[in-house]
Amino acid sequence: MRHVLAFDYGASSGRAILGSFDGNRLQLSEIHRFSNDPVMAADSLYWDILRLYHEMKQGLLKGNQQTKGNISSLGIDTWGVDFGLLDKDDCLLRNPSHYRDTRTEGIIDEALKVTSRERIYKDTGIAFQKFNTLYQLLSMVKSKSTFLEKAETLLFIPDLLAFFLTGNKACEFTIASTSQMLLAGRGTWAYDLLNELDIPVEILPEIIDTCSCTGTLQKSVQDELGVKGIPVIAVASHDTGSAVISAPLEHSDDAYISSGTWSLLGTECEKPVINDTTLKLNYTNEGGINRSVRLLKNIMGLWVYQECRRAWKKEGIQVSYDEMDALAQAAAPFQAFINVDDETFYSPGNMPQKVIDYCNKTGQKVPSDMGSIIRLVMEGLALKYRSAVEGLEAITGRKVPALHIVGGGCKNTMLSRFTANLLKRPVTAGPIEATAIGNVMSQLIALKEVEDLQQAREVVKRSFPTEEYLPENVAQWDEAYSRYCAIVDSSC
Repeated sequence: MRHVLAFDYGASSGRAILGSFDGNRLQLSEIHRFSNDPVMAADSLYWDILRLYHEMKQGLLKGNQQTKGNISSLGIDTWGVDFGLLDKDDCLLRNPSHYRDTRTEGIIDEALKVTSRERIYKDTGIAFQKFNTLYQLLSMVKSKSTFLEKAETLLFIPDLLAFFLTGNKACEFTIASTSQMLLAGRGTWAYDLLNELDIPVEILPEIIDTCSCTGTLQKSVQDELGVKGIPVIAVASHDTGSAVISAPLEHSDDAYISSGTWSLLGTECEKPVINDTTLKLNYTNEGGINRSVRLLKNIMGLWVYQECRRAWKKEGIQVSYDEMDALAQAAAPFQAFINVDDETFYSPGNMPQKVIDYCNKTGQKVPSDMGSIIRLVMEGLALKYRSAVEGLEAITGRKVPALHIVGGGCKNTMLSRFTANLLKRPVTAGPIEATAIGNVMSQLIALKEVEDLQQAREVVKRSFPTEEYLPENVAQWDEAYSRYCAIVDSSC
């Protein structure tokens, strides 16, 4: 039995997952879970990176105890775009900024004063999002940040955590691809573009392939925790890159959604797809295992749903996700429609009130109770999925035969049913632990326990159940989609 340890960091929580592989099936065991709480300090929002590293060491301790010291490797995946800066002595200059921090407001416009939208997209193939690393760094250039002036090395979050463990500095391909700073299809930094924007290219590390070994636990870590020199594998360290590895794709044109705080809806391609249509529709070409391309749309995801619950909790209303779903199921359908990707919903705050304000602004019926608000949010997310699938089909010129929802969001049966109804085709939900599974499979490929991506997906299908949802009441949902499109178009 081969044991590997996957550290999976999301925007709200993290886990240490023990993967045990007998040569045929994979078993997962969650051995450590912790919250990931951003910290607001002096009007700036940060990640508490040292706490996240502390929790990693606790997970490593537990994994070592559970396997009696028999951990073959470990890997780390996290969200994309965010980074830490090291000085000349390899000391962290400050906590990494959170992608929802306000420092990038208006920065895309600043970039477009220097170069064109078409030039940036042609070079990178990455959709324009104000939180992209490119704009985070440009905001530091514009503010004459002393931290950027002192920086010697930039490391993305999973690479930074790996550096703490090993002392080695490198940048894994899939996480680098989220930055909007790589040359599309080449996997090298877009030096000409970065120089044009005065972003210091000398701080950018070497880019390494997925399934590479970045080093072993350095002696100080071994001594502190009482563990051996475990290899640290550069898995598909962008969490979506790992999730897609475990997606049970049956056909090359199948689409997937990696569903969580964000929803990443896309398909696999051998090469980037960069043209006027992908630029207009703001589709992105992120990196995948084997230097493949994840052509996808970045959708707000369950963020709005999660923020509603957080807002009600602040008001003293304790409601579980199961209770929220039950309230939504009991509410009347299609009372109003929201565009979940509207700027209104991007930032934290009183999300139920933001939903109400959006309905007021667009001249719609205002939801009057919790169930109506939740249903409106979930319908809005499924409606956005249909729009994104239609965009994908327009880009590729091929029909998507089936959609596979993976990740924590696939536990929401209501959303899966809504999506099948709207798409008028089968929707498969699962595996739930897609990101951790992909992390583990990357390690097993690196260890040569699994031959390649195809064999990895066969192992996943044998090891984890999925649920299929078939379309129902499609005429009713078609009519709702027409009304939704009219509202979204009129509000743009």
